[in-house]
Amino acid sequence: MVTYEALVAACLAHGVMPAVVPQLKTITLGGAVAGVGIESSSHRYGLVHDGMLELDVLLGDGRVVTCTPDNEYRDLFSGFPNSYGTLGYALRVRAKTIPVKPFVHLRHVPFTSFSQMEEILQANSEDFVDATAFGPGKLFMTLGRFADSAPYTSDYKFEKIYYRSIAERGEDYLTIADYLWRWDTDWFWCSKNVLAQNAFFRKYVFGRRRLGSRTYTKIMRWNSRVGVTKKLERVLGLHSESVIQDVDIPLGNASEFLKFYSESIGLWPMWICPIGPQKEKFSLYPVGDEWAINFGFWDVKRTRERHPAGHFNRLIERKVGELGGIKSLYSDSYFGREEFAARYGGEAYARLKAKYDAAAAFPQLYDKCVLRQ
Repeated sequence: MVTYEALVAACLAHGVMPAVVPQLKTITLGGAVAGVGIESSSHRYGLVHDGMLELDVLLGDGRVVTCTPDNEYRDLFSGFPNSYGTLGYALRVRAKTIPVKPFVHLRHVPFTSFSQMEEILQANSEDFVDATAFGPGKLFMTLGRFADSAPYTSDYKFEKIYYRSIAERGEDYLTIADYLWRWDTDWFWCSKNVLAQNAFFRKYVFGRRRLGSRTYTKIMRWNSRVGVTKKLERVLGLHSESVIQDVDIPLGNASEFLKFYSESIGLWPMWICPIGPQKEKFSLYPVGDEWAINFGFWDVKRTRERHPAGHFNRLIERKVGELGGIKSLYSDSYFGREEFAARYGGEAYARLKAKYDAAAAFPQLYDKCVLRQ
């Protein structure tokens, strides 16, 4: 349950960082291993669980087992990622770190095709690679390299907003800590939904101390309970659907997915992050042994026309399947049981469940992530 905020602080004090640091301070190491974690170092180090070396798992019968890639519990080691607490809970994780330098030098580069990104990836010259799409024809790669010194550093923890700087300046310098948490202050760009990008509210209502994912999570959970936004939409005659998804698409099909997204969903900005080929085989989240591109989009689709429940999310699910991709299960999901099993290691999961949770102390993965019982 250690948060990445605490974990990163402890690591940086020793001149290292976790190989992959998810974007929000409140994400926990155990959560990122049991789910799926990604960031701009993923082109080199894969997903969070690709950096996992060993873990202790609390099973439903009270036993604690130590799993490694080559011991008697190696099947649980490879099946734990994307199990979402349905096989057990991680009590201890031993994971890779990488050495850091004090600063990160960023270049924000416009691009028009994923072949340009592939050239960068093949060159393996960047410590960090991600991208932001502000619209169908407005894409920027952000390339980052560690630096021993910096002529200046920017501060996006208060009045300045990081994502806006991507399209406004060609290069930038951040401290390593500020780089790792560059998205947290504005929850990427979702802070607009709680008025935190309004200059007055940002400065005088939130202030430096309250800007960040911890505050926004509390506000959004409150709104979900009270339903203020839903009531306002009804008054305005709008129909809404939350479209909060991370999908991983093979690099060769990334352009087709972006075209589909532009024509059918069109919520901007959108985050784009490359993932290196998967070296280990993780049975419940098979990304594959080729480059993949993560597309992250988190907003509300509002229309005058009424659609069936989950209309836009179902469109996305179908397209991801057509393109040979996979989506993270923290999002709303609508798969049938057979389709879900085919995509998320059904037979392997059934064997793991029978072996490590025979008494059904934990729910089934489908029930927890699709039916949400």
